[in-house]
Amino acid sequence: MAKTAKPAAADSEQIVLSIDIGGSHVKILTSAGGKERRADSGPGLTPQQMIAAVKTLTEGLPYDVVAMGYPGPVTHNRPMIDPANLGKGWAGYDFAAAFGKPVKVVNDALMQAIGSYEGGRMLFLGLGTGLGAAMIVDNVAQPMELAHLPYKKGGSFEDYVGERGLEKRGKKKWRKYVFDIVDRLRAAMQPDYVVIGGGNVDKLDELPADSRRGDNTRAFEGGFRLWRDKALIV
Repeated sequence: MAKTAKPAAADSEQIVLSIDIGGSHVKILTSAGGKERRADSGPGLTPQQMIAAVKTLTEGLPYDVVAMGYPGPVTHNRPMIDPANLGKGWAGYDFAAAFGKPVKVVNDALMQAIGSYEGGRMLFLGLGTGLGAAMIVDNVAQPMELAHLPYKKGGSFEDYVGERGLEKRGKKKWRKYVFDIVDRLRAAMQPDYVVIGGGNVDKLDELPADSRRGDNTRAFEGGFRLWRDKALIV
């Protein structure tokens, strides 16, 4: 059914609260502007603790809807499994009920990918604690579970380019593996361009061909687009 112009205008006026859940911090920003606010995260963080922290961070900040980037697979706006680097109780958690507002939850790499997207076929890779991945093709956004694909000596991509791989093998070898894995994924996915984000992208002095540097703050923009970009299919 075709939408009328009036509801679309009403949607565009909604204030979106964008939440980026990470292993070290929970970060928030609203589409009304202002500065990023953050609270400490950690391996024991439960969804209830996260919501309590966000409600404290948002004191005095109006918002109508919520977008959330979650460090793990998501289906129907709920986490499928508990994350490796946080506490328990996330799988199946009903965030809309907890916030009392409409909530859209996507994988955290996908949220940053959406915020980085500039059309065409884009492959996003997030270099952080693990390896996040997403693909967007002509506005159709899809999270990708590429981190655990087999690589060398029985290890996975994530074993070589995640945080543990960096610490174990050193920056020089880690960079070599990043370039190799990006080349392999580019050959398989055939993107027009690759965006490399995540906290460890700053450790790359150079980037692979047809790649550009991402920025973790683009996750907030991705959250806003989840609600505002009518062309986006997630």
